[in-house]
Amino acid sequence: MNALGERIAALVAAQGPISVAQYMTLALHDAEAGYYATRDPFGRNGDFITAPEISQMFGEMLGLWCGQAWVDQGCPQSTRLVELGPGRGTLMADALRALKRVPAFLDDVEIVLVDASPHLQAIQRERLKDSGARIRWTSHFDVQDGPLLLLANEFFDALPIRQYVRTARGWCERMVIVKDCALEFALAPQITPAPMIPASRAGAPEGGVYEVSPAATSLTEEIARVISNHGGAALLLDYGYAGAGFGETLQAVGEHRFAPLLSEPGARDLSAHVDFTALADAARHGGAQIFGPRPQGEFLNALGIGARARHLAQANPAEAGALESAVARLTGPAQMGNLFQAMALLPASAPLPPGF
Repeated sequence: MNALGERIAALVAAQGPISVAQYMTLALHDAEAGYYATRDPFGRNGDFITAPEISQMFGEMLGLWCGQAWVDQGCPQSTRLVELGPGRGTLMADALRALKRVPAFLDDVEIVLVDASPHLQAIQRERLKDSGARIRWTSHFDVQDGPLLLLANEFFDALPIRQYVRTARGWCERMVIVKDCALEFALAPQITPAPMIPASRAGAPEGGVYEVSPAATSLTEEIARVISNHGGAALLLDYGYAGAGFGETLQAVGEHRFAPLLSEPGARDLSAHVDFTALADAARHGGAQIFGPRPQGEFLNALGIGARARHLAQANPAEAGALESAVARLTGPAQMGNLFQAMALLPASAPLPPGF
């Protein structure tokens, strides 16, 4: 057991079993040894590759999507463009380069990057130092008056989840305990109160797992309320599903391979598939209009990623093969095209956004 595992074990010994959500929070964000607090996990030399690292086209498409939403709503003043979990700053760098083509956008819009990791913030500052944009960093999403444009790519999958397992005696929450000097999963002895489990999960078979992320739904409702009241748009892209599901999706990944969930906390990424139905419900509670979720492949093709690839290939013929491979990876049904979904939040009066 590593040092963070020992501290988690001491916490369990002191207060009793902890929820999966609390374990995820400690493993990912502990200030001394949390996964995101201590490393750069992105890219081929990291633990996983995200869409912005595959091709500049991804960030360009998303940047122009925000620019179009801004123009469609009359180019409102004092708009913020916020990215949640900006990684290395790659997506924002590509988005800002594309947004230079939108007249007056960068003259008026403030860029806000939300990242709790000082290590990653330093990488982002270096990447974006010559962008020419007004950029502010913050460790959490802060609600402010004024129009909001928001991007969240592979952000919601890393928010803590709680897990409930259907047993013969009812739904029981999965907890983390210590047994034989190791962290293990166990079920809470008490039955979870019925209101905690939505009616859509009533037909779950014994052994079925229900995952819920209060952090994700509350944040989505907060974002939707800002957009509903002040204008703007949010674009969420992540791997996930819509509709009721009973499977366990929590996973640990390190060096591009799956790893045991409770082994070496802080050394592996933890994530779970996003429940887009739950996010859509939360957004509607916040007053926003919902578009999607739509498969990422269909969304990017509708935005014109194929045409952008052809334009880049004409300018750089030697890169044609790499560009074709990048488009296939981002949009192919057997790759990221169907697993990843895109969903947009807009005010009730806003027109249909691009890609939907």
